[in-house]
Amino acid sequence: MTEQIRFNETSPEGSELAYLQESVESGHMSSSGPFSRRAGALLQQQTGAQEVLLTTSCTAALELSAMLLDLQPGDTVVVPSFTFVTTALAFARQGARILFCDIEPRTLGLDPEHLSTLLDDSVRAVVPVHYAGVACDMDGVRKVLAGRPDVSIVEDNAHGLYGRLGGQPLGSLGRFATLSFHETKNITCGEGGALLVNEPGDVDRARVLYDKGTNRRAFFLGQVDKYSWKDTGSSFGLSDTLAAYLCAQLEQAPVIQAKRRAVFERYVRLLAPRSAQLGYSLPVVPEGSDPAYHMFYLLLPDRSARDAVLAGMRADGVQPTFHYVPLHDSDGGRRFAARESECPVTVDVSGRLVRLPFHNNLGEADAQRVADSFLSSLTAHRTGR
Repeated sequence: MTEQIRFNETSPEGSELAYLQESVESGHMSSSGPFSRRAGALLQQQTGAQEVLLTTSCTAALELSAMLLDLQPGDTVVVPSFTFVTTALAFARQGARILFCDIEPRTLGLDPEHLSTLLDDSVRAVVPVHYAGVACDMDGVRKVLAGRPDVSIVEDNAHGLYGRLGGQPLGSLGRFATLSFHETKNITCGEGGALLVNEPGDVDRARVLYDKGTNRRAFFLGQVDKYSWKDTGSSFGLSDTLAAYLCAQLEQAPVIQAKRRAVFERYVRLLAPRSAQLGYSLPVVPEGSDPAYHMFYLLLPDRSARDAVLAGMRADGVQPTFHYVPLHDSDGGRRFAARESECPVTVDVSGRLVRLPFHNNLGEADAQRVADSFLSSLTAHRTGR
């Protein structure tokens, strides 16, 4: 029986197992321990953030950012319809209504032109997503928001750690940014995330909300002689044992990124030559953008071709997948939307996108097998065989 090529595989790349043992034996497995401090310092160095708060997930980081915005009744938040549900849910939980924005067809990031039609006096935040680790049109977003200092940018950078735009790290381009360390991400600890706080004025309150509404961090920094309840908040902290695994991954970031870039470029080499003939397109990386190499996707001519390719590849023992279902058309999206919006590019892309198997150690032979399966499945669909 032919071995399956799985969509994702996680792999230790350095001292992960040794650090796990060290964490367990240290007696400090809860949050805010020595590995949390080491991982946070690495991320701060790599992103330039004023503060890094490790969280249990990217969802939790988004929820923390929503709390920091002090959203009031009637406030709205703009999010792309083509994203994971928690990009919107985190703000709906804080009482905001959601305005769903379409994506532009090149990078599949939030469309500034559509954003300009949604912007009104109720908008308090815009949440761009750097899809697949390629920067969305942040210049366009900033141009639309010029003259609106009351509107914060919160980058959902779940895909984009180590990506750059014009030399600046993704995650450094908004008031806040969120990261994911889920097992499908470049850097992983199974489940985890982080909030990047980019403005100095937000640091103290972010620490209070992060520590269950207390000024515990200020106490440990020697800024107050005792700590107590000060504000709203929750228990967001990542276990130090998971931070130990994360720390080892962060230390190996150059190795991991080089491996993933090699997989990405391998797919480009194998698939670009047939794209015009068979009518599919590869990811677009605009000039001035350095991708994070989070995934590799293809856009098929239509939904029927996409579905046929998924079925054909799975029959070959290869596990591709599709991606987001438009949020604006979901039950929850309609429930929490401030008003209806049309997102035709989102609907179109959602029905045509295929994600190929992609992980650190996907080798040449497996990439060749994935490419061959994709090409034969699409050819069979086109010829009716």
